[in-house]
Amino acid sequence: MTNFISVQLKKASEVDLAKPLCKFIQQSYPGGDAQAEHCRAAEELSKLRKSALGRPLDKHESALETLLRYYDQLCSIEPKFPFSENQVCVTFTWKDAFDKGSLFGGSAKLALASLGYEKTCVLFNCGALASQIAAEQNLDNDEGLKAAAKHYQFASGAFQHIKDTVLSALNREPTVDISPDTVGTLSLIMLAQAQEVFFLKATRDKMKDAIIAKLANQAADYYGDAYKQCQYKDTLPKEVFPVLAAKHCIMQANAEYHQSILAKQQKRFGEEIGRLQHAADLVKTVSSRYDEYINVKDLVDKINRALTAAKKDNDFIYHDRVPDLKDLESIGKASLVKSTPVVVPLSQKFTDLFEKMVPLQVQQSVSVYNQRKADLVNRLIAQMREATNLANGVLASLNLPAAIEDVSGDTVPQSILNKSKSVIEQGGIQTVDQLIKDLPELLQRNKEILDESLRLLDEEENTDNDLRTKFKERWQRTPSNELYKPLRAEGTNYQSILNKAVQADGQVKERYQAHRDTIALLCKPESELNAAIPSANPAKTLQGSEVVNVLRTLLANLDEVKKEREQLENDLKSVNFDMTSKFLTALAQDGAINEEAISVTELDRIYGSYTQKVQESLKKQEELLKNIQNAHQEFSKMKQSNNESNLREEVLKNLAVANDNFVELVANLKEGTKFYNELTEILLKFQNKCSDIVFARKTERDELLKDLQQSIAREPSAPAIPLPTYQATSAGGAKPAASSTPTPAPRTMVGTKPQPPARPPPPVISASSSSSSASAPSGTAAAPAAPAPSPTPPPGASAPAAGTAPSQAQGPPYPTYPGYPGYCQMPMPMGYNPYMYGQYNLPYAPSPVYQPPGQAPYPAPQQPGYPFPQQPYYSQQ
Repeated sequence: MTNFISVQLKKASEVDLAKPLCKFIQQSYPGGDAQAEHCRAAEELSKLRKSALGRPLDKHESALETLLRYYDQLCSIEPKFPFSENQVCVTFTWKDAFDKGSLFGGSAKLALASLGYEKTCVLFNCGALASQIAAEQNLDNDEGLKAAAKHYQFASGAFQHIKDTVLSALNREPTVDISPDTVGTLSLIMLAQAQEVFFLKATRDKMKDAIIAKLANQAADYYGDAYKQCQYKDTLPKEVFPVLAAKHCIMQANAEYHQSILAKQQKRFGEEIGRLQHAADLVKTVSSRYDEYINVKDLVDKINRALTAAKKDNDFIYHDRVPDLKDLESIGKASLVKSTPVVVPLSQKFTDLFEKMVPLQVQQSVSVYNQRKADLVNRLIAQMREATNLANGVLASLNLPAAIEDVSGDTVPQSILNKSKSVIEQGGIQTVDQLIKDLPELLQRNKEILDESLRLLDEEENTDNDLRTKFKERWQRTPSNELYKPLRAEGTNYQSILNKAVQADGQVKERYQAHRDTIALLCKPESELNAAIPSANPAKTLQGSEVVNVLRTLLANLDEVKKEREQLENDLKSVNFDMTSKFLTALAQDGAINEEAISVTELDRIYGSYTQKVQESLKKQEELLKNIQNAHQEFSKMKQSNNESNLREEVLKNLAVANDNFVELVANLKEGTKFYNELTEILLKFQNKCSDIVFARKTERDELLKDLQQSIAREPSAPAIPLPTYQATSAGGAKPAASSTPTPAPRTMVGTKPQPPARPPPPVISASSSSSSASAPSGTAAAPAAPAPSPTPPPGASAPAAGTAPSQAQGPPYPTYPGYPGYCQMPMPMGYNPYMYGQYNLPYAPSPVYQPPGQAPYPAPQQPGYPFPQQPYYSQQ
């Protein structure tokens, strides 16, 4: 009797988890031990999946433990990896557990790039395997009963969890086996079986009959509810329905049986018989309808023996009235089971492979924080560099410090020599030429990478659009143009960056061409440089003056400010603070991360002092430049001016400006080279991302095409051919109701082979018989039970209505009935053809022919009730 329902496992296609996860780890985490450890964990996860899903599982606790560990691991990595179609794209393909497939194609399956889908299917297998393990338990001992009840309740909880979460996890219509209706029914079936196990344990422990009756009645209620849920739905295997119906009756019969024992104990003998009769009827129904699924012979015998004994005692001793079934008091219910909630971790041996990896929300917060930090540092450095360039420009316009160093008027000032030496040490003009020459190559390389990435997206999107146009609503997957929106936006951003870089490169080249000759002059030896600078009268009288000493002091202070800025810039770049712990703490305390508030607070704390130092440096420089300009005005008044000195001063200014431009150009070009190289790495990652998603989409496309081809092959090759009206019309003249399904071919039955009709009797030609003959086509739909025609009077012998045309030409004026001396035999009528003649146009009858002597007589009259004019007789072969 204890036939329990177990659920088949879903089958999964093989998937390599290690490759996409390692690629994401390499892109998101810096190289080193941590990255290598995360990659090893990804490989272990892939092995765990293969162990859990890549082979048939035994119906044993160890196999279930493997499945549970894999499910727990999926739950742990969900917040750490962005599984989606446009990020970590892994397509999981699962087959329907209950679909057996067809001759022309495999079973129904669904492929989705969703970790929620993988989790749902794995949890389904956990519940299914638990149901199989429970069904294998030995229910003759307490350990087996406890294990079965435990596993059934766990399976019920797993299926209930899927029912509650499947639609939100998939965001699309699932396969039938994991649809909310199906898993809801499975959850109730598992709960009913767990309740039945408790009923068996109570029976085995010989508990009170009142308790056993309530347990059985509750189990019957669960089975009945499960049967009602799936009664009109073709979602579960067909053998489940009779088992549920049988179990409902069996549990109800057990409840009535044990309640009858309670009634006997309370000396309500009529109630005892009524309940036993009801129990006997229930098990009789099971044995007659569901005997091939469940054997209830022992239960039938037990109930019948009790019923016979109860009737005998009541007939001879008690004579108690047997109440009707509707008058019996309802049996109470007692539920000892409930669905085990799914609380991660499910496995007792679970160890997180990615324990040291921070959640994705923390990663994203750290990334945004790093961007805020970079913006703040770059802004402070840009302010200091801008101030330094401003100071250099002011000094160059004043020809300082060369003006106070030019004592002889015919030698190169020391500051100019130092600048010349610095330019030569950095490679001079050749360095700038080489850096400018490399920029187009770097730019072209980045453009090619970006163009190739976008080309991959364009090709796949065009293919998707073509297939969507071809298959229309059958092409059920996310459109490529919607899926690629983030990638398109990212590509547009990179294109904008490249365009701005091209403009910046053009500005650098223009600036270089404007100062190239002066920079080239700085690269020459001292003798050539001295020859290129015009001579002028010496200004020895100014060397010991107070204004010159003031200028030298101010210039020295300005140099000190510049050196402090360089050190401050290095300090800003070297500051590093790991915000991971801060964000993890916030996530643990609040369940969410307010990144902006935390980042702003920490940046103010870390960089507040540096921001103050930058502002002080800018203010100090402003005061120094103001004092330098005032002192230079006094110096210019004291200095003798003539054309030669003015020309010499102009050349020295240009040399100083050229030096500043050289330094800035080299810095800009090196920064540009670094930018292009870093952008190349970023674009290569972008290209890999595009190629990965395109490959995943191609795999998904091939799977979908294969499924569509199989579904098309399973469809009928042509629509149902409509039957002609005269064939589809029933004998009573009523047309059958139209059906949307193809009409099956008629089944050949013995004895129904159509036989050739007998030869018809001689026709009688008269006005009345003509009218009757003309009405024959319209009477073909007469009922088969119509009475046989009689020659006297002939059928339809009533006179035709006035104004009605005769059905055929009138016959010759000779007698037309047998026995009259002038009777002439008429020829046999032709077979009726509804397509050849109209309603009033029967074939023309030739001249009558006399029957020659010895001709066989005509057979008996037409068979009664035959609806069509009979055909000439032909001998059977």
